[in-house]
Amino acid sequence: MARRSRLRPTLRLRLTLLNGVLLVGAGAILVLLAWLLVRDALRPTDELLPGTTVVLADGRSLDAAQWQRQLVDSAGRELLAKGLAALLAVGIVGVAGAYAVVGRALRPLHQVTATARRLGETTLDQRIGYSGADDEVAELAKTFDDMLDRLGEAFEAQRRFVANASHELRTPLAVMRTEIDVTLSDDDADTGEYRRMATVVRDASERANGLVDALLILARSEAQAGRRLGRRTEFDLAEGTANALSAVRREVERIGLHVQTSLECAPVVGDPGLLDRLAGNLVENAVRYNHLHGRLWVRTGSDGQRSWLVVGNTGFEVDQADVPGLFEPFRRGGRERTGARGSGLGLSIVRAVCDAHGGTVSAVAQPGGGLEVTVTLPAADATPGPDPAR
Repeated sequence: MARRSRLRPTLRLRLTLLNGVLLVGAGAILVLLAWLLVRDALRPTDELLPGTTVVLADGRSLDAAQWQRQLVDSAGRELLAKGLAALLAVGIVGVAGAYAVVGRALRPLHQVTATARRLGETTLDQRIGYSGADDEVAELAKTFDDMLDRLGEAFEAQRRFVANASHELRTPLAVMRTEIDVTLSDDDADTGEYRRMATVVRDASERANGLVDALLILARSEAQAGRRLGRRTEFDLAEGTANALSAVRREVERIGLHVQTSLECAPVVGDPGLLDRLAGNLVENAVRYNHLHGRLWVRTGSDGQRSWLVVGNTGFEVDQADVPGLFEPFRRGGRERTGARGSGLGLSIVRAVCDAHGGTVSAVAQPGGGLEVTVTLPAADATPGPDPAR
């Protein structure tokens, strides 16, 4: 296995061989050109009369043409011999140098590989930290480090989500167990005590059930983000918002909210269940986090390219810097929202549904307290037609 690893055609080996082939090829061409030039240049007898003889240093007399042939052959052989020897030396030095240079250049790639092999959930803080020349390798190393940053943030968000979900689920379960244990340990408990316990257990189970439903909707929405929706039918945001307002009518009357609506047709194409939950979450949040005799305003509309839903409410003050965090799971935001009813998943679900439908959501804190949330989705006319099978 080790022998196979050494003989595999690595990038370093291929670049070295390519450099050696190019270097030896160029050297061979130069030697050939030199040989041709020398053969053409050593023609001194071409300017002499035919039959001319030359006297050599040892006293011999030779025909000029014969002497020229011997001179050219001797020079050619010597040039080829020395040229090939030099070419061999240059080739060996060039290949060795190329192997070293390519290895140094590819060192960050080995760091990337080694870092990737070491990576795990507990080692996402490791980085390459390349500090060489600003070239393609540096760009690759920086891209890899940026990817690790995003992965680290994703894992951290996942850990927070799991911890918060566990805490939210444990709370109603702990309430139910405590109420049951306390009531059962009281030998004098009467029917009224058991009815009170049953009421507390029912409320806690409803809270746990609501949290599980919200988690399922959030998972379903996030699973469809960037993919083809499982269901694609036309849906009017105005109609969905009207249904959501109708569902909270009693709560609106109980706390005396003043409701302003401007529900113009806002057709979109998507999953009606998710879109209905989007409108319901926004309206329910606007009522839940409002105050007595506050205001609630809702607007829907479309310009042919985009459809929008705006839900605003008065309420407790929210710092604009804290608004982006409200779209994170289990973030209620603000001192007054902490511990309030709800699981803190409402706006997270809204954002996930918007992502799944290619839309956007934004929120603005109101000067006197409260929040205004704006959802923008592609209009039905600007969206490929719904699936007729649905």
